[in-house]
Amino acid sequence: MELTNYKAITEGLLFAAGEEGLTIQQLGNILELDKSTVQMILDELKFDYEHEKRGITLMQSSDVFHLTTKPEHAPYFEKLIQSPHSSRLSQAALETLAIIAYRQPITRTEIEEIRGVKSDRPIQTLLSRSLIEEAGRKESSGRPILFKTTTEFLTYFGLTSIDDLPPLPEDFDETSIEQEADLFFEKFQEQNRQENNS
Repeated sequence: MELTNYKAITEGLLFAAGEEGLTIQQLGNILELDKSTVQMILDELKFDYEHEKRGITLMQSSDVFHLTTKPEHAPYFEKLIQSPHSSRLSQAALETLAIIAYRQPITRTEIEEIRGVKSDRPIQTLLSRSLIEEAGRKESSGRPILFKTTTEFLTYFGLTSIDDLPPLPEDFDETSIEQEADLFFEKFQEQNRQENNS
């Protein structure tokens, strides 16, 4: 396979890995390449991002590589977040936020086990809206990142504390995300109606 194909695959893998990123060892195992070849591919990708008109860049944190937007473009991302079309959260983001709110601190894998689908994009959306934040790492294999809600989350939904969340029914099924998300959403619809009537 040509190097350009490996570069494209590596870029896709890093995108799919999201903020968790991938190590050279992990990339080498997936691509079935030695570490020096993977390092060369990463170096070429980084060079491309830095020397071409690209909107993303390759970042390295310790031994983990991940894709991120360029800092110099930050003002545009702030406008995107503040624009009217992005003011509403998607159903996937709401479901993910509901799980984090009720089960925090929680890892991405635990969220995905409850939702039954990949949750990288909803988590990224919630992070970019500052509704959730990292809360350290879980003391388990791989030390995955833990997520929790923020003070912005409380402000966004008009709560004074996380204790204001509606209690879950005693017979609640942990795997029934729809019920949890609906309960979560109904609470804030009712709050908004009360505020509008006052």
